[in-house]
Order: sequence, then C-alpha cells, then structure tokens
Amino acid sequence: MRIIAKKALRDFWEIHPDSEQALKAWFKDVSAAEWESFNDVRDAFNRASAVGSDRIVFRIRGNHYRLIIRVNYEFSIVYIKFIGTHAEYDEVDAATIDHY
Repeated sequence: MRIIAKKALRDFWEIHPDSEQALKAWFKDVSAAEWESFNDVRDAFNRASAVGSDRIVFRIRGNHYRLIIRVNYEFSIVYIKFIGTHAEYDEVDAATIDHY
C-alpha cells in the first residue's frame, strides 16, 4: 500500500516519542501490505475497526493513541486522516475527519 502523509506520523511522534516505534512498525507493515478489502486489514490487524465504507481506526501503542486512515483499495492508497491521543480521538468524528 502507498501511504499518503507519513509526515503526519513523523510530526506526531516528535511530540509523543513513545509512539515512534509503534508508528514505524505500523507504517512498515502497511507499506508491505496488499489490501483488497477490510477483511485483509483485519487479517493483519485484528483490532482494527471499520468506520463507514472507507475509514479504519487503529489502536496504537496499547490504545494510548488512535490512528484513522481512509483506504482506496482500487489504487492501493492509504490516506492518514488523524493521529492523536485517545482523548483527542474522543473529540472527533472518525467517519468525516479530514485533518491532514
């Protein structure tokens, strides 16, 4: 998968250094993936949650952080839409946020 907005992850781990290794591991795994549907995502990340038809929420670093992406399966593109603390996540609408 091609991931758009890695800078958002980098900016986040500069503020929250304890998230760096988890986000780098997520990036590496997703970059190597070939997802065709949400079922493929769940095979790799069994705790991922679908939101709407094209959004997925990941728990990062033991659920300290949340990552929301939008996936275009046809073109193998992942768009970073939000990365934040659990409390910040509680303040957003995962189905519509377009932060980055």
